[in-house]
Amino acid sequence: MTNHLEDAVLLDQLFGLNGRVVVVTGAYGQLGRRYCRALTAVGAKVAALDRPSVVSEQEAPEDTFGVGADVTDRAALVDALNAVRANLGAPTGLVNNAAIDAPPDASADENGPFESFPEKSFDRVMEVNVKGVMMCCQVFGGDMASNSGGSIVNIGSIYGSVSPDQSIYEYRRKAGEEFFKPVSYSVSKSAIYNLTRYLATYWSTSQVRVNTLTLAGVYNGQDPSFLDAYLQKCPIGRMATPDDYVGPLVYLLSDSSRYMTGADLVVDGGWTAW
Repeated sequence: MTNHLEDAVLLDQLFGLNGRVVVVTGAYGQLGRRYCRALTAVGAKVAALDRPSVVSEQEAPEDTFGVGADVTDRAALVDALNAVRANLGAPTGLVNNAAIDAPPDASADENGPFESFPEKSFDRVMEVNVKGVMMCCQVFGGDMASNSGGSIVNIGSIYGSVSPDQSIYEYRRKAGEEFFKPVSYSVSKSAIYNLTRYLATYWSTSQVRVNTLTLAGVYNGQDPSFLDAYLQKCPIGRMATPDDYVGPLVYLLSDSSRYMTGADLVVDGGWTAW
């Protein structure tokens, strides 16, 4: 029989990230900062990557190496990789967290009907949410594949696996707004699932695991009318907090998920169970 000390060592080996170098994109945002803090707490050396303007204006997440790069700029990502290798070591983990969407207070054409959704808005979201993830995988994942392998976690969304329920936003239309959840975010997040599967098989012999972590909405002071409508579709009965997602993220990056690749781990409060 194992004793408690042996069990503790085993758990640390399974869930710890001691000495591993993990790159987190979109690291200066609400979720990104929480991810960075959690990863450093389990021993990882974290490269907090975000847009250069953000990195220059804000303090890096605590105990991380801040690096500025546009995820749609391959040359900038290569420079970021070189900086990470020089300061922390070769990356063994990548969290593709950076993403954009039309904010709730965007102009009417951004959040209007599908029939008139602007092409430029669609292209901008796809460039960051799909092309940006692909290019980060090319640069950082490619480096892992050329070395000792690693784990990539692509952050997905419930709106990539099921369509937005436009009735949630009916309260805005009743107030006189022409508001619909835009098409671009859903399409971009849906693309992530097959990018994950493609890379999981492509790098199957290079010891690089690639998985998707599908998330639901995070509470951030939303309108009470929105919350009332949203929570009717969420069996757990509340929106997520950033803390709800750090355990699954650590799991996917650690050896506890070592036999898992090409998969989608859904952490959504039961949203997609209906």
